[in-house]
Amino acid sequence: MSFLTLDLNLLRVFDAVMTEQNLTRAAGHLAMTQPAVSNAIKRLRESLGDELLIRTAYGVKPTPRAEALWPAVRSALASLENAVAPGTFDVSKAHATFRLAMADATAAMWLPSLMRSIERDAPGINVRMMPLTTREPRPMLLRGDIDLAVGFFPGVAAQLSYETATPIRHERLYSGTYVCVMRRGHPLAKEELTLDAYCAANHLLVSFSGRAHGLVDEALAQLQRERRILLTVNQFFTAGRVVANSDLITVLPKHLIASTGMTDALLYKDLPFQLPAVHLDMLWHERDARSPAHKWLRGHLEGMNSVVQKTAPNTAPRSDTY
Repeated sequence: MSFLTLDLNLLRVFDAVMTEQNLTRAAGHLAMTQPAVSNAIKRLRESLGDELLIRTAYGVKPTPRAEALWPAVRSALASLENAVAPGTFDVSKAHATFRLAMADATAAMWLPSLMRSIERDAPGINVRMMPLTTREPRPMLLRGDIDLAVGFFPGVAAQLSYETATPIRHERLYSGTYVCVMRRGHPLAKEELTLDAYCAANHLLVSFSGRAHGLVDEALAQLQRERRILLTVNQFFTAGRVVANSDLITVLPKHLIASTGMTDALLYKDLPFQLPAVHLDMLWHERDARSPAHKWLRGHLEGMNSVVQKTAPNTAPRSDTY
């Protein structure tokens, strides 16, 4: 193949299909018919001598050649786009509606700041919150059900760190620690939180799925210990209310204690065993990567560290009294 004879329009189609992982969605993005997209991919296959994209039950899967080619194509198209239509983004004149998925505690911490900015600077931007009921939000992003997901997605983040041909982008916003949370008058409040005392207590688990097993249980299993999970809930706010009014204890990210709205009634202790750090990541789709409005939205999230620091003084006090 000679590069001089290659139809560069085929690379735009290739980029759209790789981004959407689906011929129909790519056709809609390009304002083309699906047969036209299929024909363009066929011509590119013939030019490059590679299958490039293999049909699956859920869309298309790239070949190793396609995975290696896409980053260069995407970078080149982005450079051309910026050169041809650099433009300037005026958030005060922007009109967009964003669908966001995040847990209630994260939303409670971040949304007030975003709403103040929208009211002040971006009157044409609207936000719609969608329920986050899974640690695997990629299908929602791929289908276009949401524009951005924010939360703790350990398996996803680990996988994305070494995948190159994925349309899902991610950025780490914050890293924190888990602590044990209980009401101020809890029998363990003035005692050392030993492993025996921890395992003997009744527990509440925040679980989006309702499954009574989490990171803590995996850590306890390594120590050949277990706990009794008396209750699972799917909201951090609910967890705070229940723990503040019972003898159940729970494990929460320290930075999210304030979002329960019960900090005056709660205290926290260090756990008597090790847990990995809790990370807050945001995920979005490549189709939105260069959108000025989407970049503006992500810019607010990138300030999550400062938001956490502002809420930290309002979190429940640490109990070091035994």
